[in-house]
Amino acid sequence: MTYTGTFGTQKKEKPHLWLWIPRLIVGVLFIFSGLIKANDPLGFGYKLQEYFHVFGLNFLNDYAHWIAIFLCALEIILGALLILGIAAKKVAWGLLLLIIFFTFLTFYSAFFEVVKSCGCFGDAIPLTPWQSFLKDLVLLALIIPIFIFRDRIKPFIASLFTRNLLTLFIIIGSFGIGIYTLYFLPFIDFLPYKEGNNIVELRKIPEGAEPDVYEHIYQLKNKTTGEIKKVTDKEYLGDKLWEDENLEVIGDPESKLIKKGFELPIPDLIITDMEGTDRTDEVISNPYYNFIVVSKDLTQLSPFDFKALDKINTTIRELSEDYNIRAILATASSSEDVNYLNDQMDLVLETFYVDAVPLKSMVRSNPGVMLMLNGVVIKKWSQYNFPSKEELVKNYFDKIQ
Repeated sequence: MTYTGTFGTQKKEKPHLWLWIPRLIVGVLFIFSGLIKANDPLGFGYKLQEYFHVFGLNFLNDYAHWIAIFLCALEIILGALLILGIAAKKVAWGLLLLIIFFTFLTFYSAFFEVVKSCGCFGDAIPLTPWQSFLKDLVLLALIIPIFIFRDRIKPFIASLFTRNLLTLFIIIGSFGIGIYTLYFLPFIDFLPYKEGNNIVELRKIPEGAEPDVYEHIYQLKNKTTGEIKKVTDKEYLGDKLWEDENLEVIGDPESKLIKKGFELPIPDLIITDMEGTDRTDEVISNPYYNFIVVSKDLTQLSPFDFKALDKINTTIRELSEDYNIRAILATASSSEDVNYLNDQMDLVLETFYVDAVPLKSMVRSNPGVMLMLNGVVIKKWSQYNFPSKEELVKNYFDKIQ
């Protein structure tokens, strides 16, 4: 396409398809990855804490969720600006440095087997460390030409004011998503405790489900010759090597996973009372409305969190005067911390102990509330949006009268 102007004939530069393709792929993947993790910044923060532990950076644990929000926003911003062609040189540098950092982390995780899942796409698309590493290698290969030819990336929008305004909206939106979901729970819950799930059923192994298949390897020593050889359990039993008195087993057999079998969505939920008695089935199968107030660590409650928990406790106490409900506090804190809390706010909640791992999955909030009925998760709230007694009665309790 040509046109004639004051300065003569000029030719409009054609888009470089060989550059556009990696721009689109990288941009879309970065936006998608950032949005998925920004949907659950607290969960991504837990994953970051695993990395902090590996590298001896435990002092960052208290800031993990804010670091998570920053990284998620950075991915979204870089991806969006890359597609729009805004600030191409800075974006190219940011992409290159970020992907080198991520590639190092995923390789370290995979090679040294220190983190089982990188959390690249949150809980929506779990990836093994090696899968994550290969994904980062592909992205690195795509980002290299983007970086080399960054001068050829031109913005779609001619107006500098419009570009700056759009960039500002992208930055505000990218950080806003993570901050909102941190305080008011994820938009989409990918965890097994999401609303509508039957917790009772998710703890059962379905009929006909196949378990994991392992191969056990024995190390045998010939007492006469001193020769040592390894055999599988099939060889050991099939050839009746155990009957050979001249052979002795050295050490414990080595187990190797051959085939992954059925995996329970909720394998680790155990609810015990103060005496250590397992009350899991009793609690989650309650046929009446059942409030499970989750606080994995009572010592980490801020003054605002403490006030919110007191409001939750008061609201449930008022409800219990008119309705047949059960309410428990599920925590991994010590009995001393629970007793202190009870002295401060006269808990109407029964106290039960649950490991911190399932508590983190129940509600992405400390404290948070999960409403259950007949084993089904009806609704979840953070401490910031737990409703009033009137709202609970209108939306839930009046509907079953």
